[in-house]
Amino acid sequence: LLVRRLRQQWPGMRIIFRGDSGFCRRRILGWCERHGVKYLTGIGRNPRITGQSQALLDEARSRHERSGEKQRLFGEIAYQAGTWRRPRRVLVKAEHLVGGANPRYVVTNLEGDPQELYDQVYCARGEMENRIKEQQLDMFADRASCSLWWSNQYRMLTGGLAYVLLEQIRRHGLYGTRLARAHVGTLHLKLLHIGAVIVRNTRRVVFMLSGSCPYQDLFRLAVQRLAP
Repeated sequence: LLVRRLRQQWPGMRIIFRGDSGFCRRRILGWCERHGVKYLTGIGRNPRITGQSQALLDEARSRHERSGEKQRLFGEIAYQAGTWRRPRRVLVKAEHLVGGANPRYVVTNLEGDPQELYDQVYCARGEMENRIKEQQLDMFADRASCSLWWSNQYRMLTGGLAYVLLEQIRRHGLYGTRLARAHVGTLHLKLLHIGAVIVRNTRRVVFMLSGSCPYQDLFRLAVQRLAP
């Protein structure tokens, strides 16, 4: 449903599905291939994958033993799981640290250099996870203490709505300021969770902040930028 809606709004756009190894499922990969969706998902280690990439793993270990420093080598293999109809491209990150080997594997139908795809595309999902964590922790979107499913769902929806509103303030109202990259929890604390007197009449709403409020200049700037 999401892919269909995105393509209705932006025909011809390239969609990339990115996830950790929990999303590496036969039906997901097959659906993406049938519908022209690119994917980049982690895949768990197993003896066959390790065996196919053993030469690269050994090279990373040898370089670490000679230098004593962390080594990262990248390559790719063609791997076919037992439930797959055909082999797929698997990127290999052969990393060796002081504590031992730390390999990672990613299955993809994207073209390009393995290291660039891994570092620039796959690992960028960490920033996405930071935004999810920001919503959960700062907007209390993970609270599910009600006994009814719909009540808990409503809490999550209001938490998401609050995050979107604060993101718009951060992106449009505070760009170029010292709070342009602040967490939404910081924005809530320094711009919203402050004392003020609000006077409302038929034509306007007046916020009267304390003269000693340290962020009144940013509050005023954000209001001016967001005003219709």
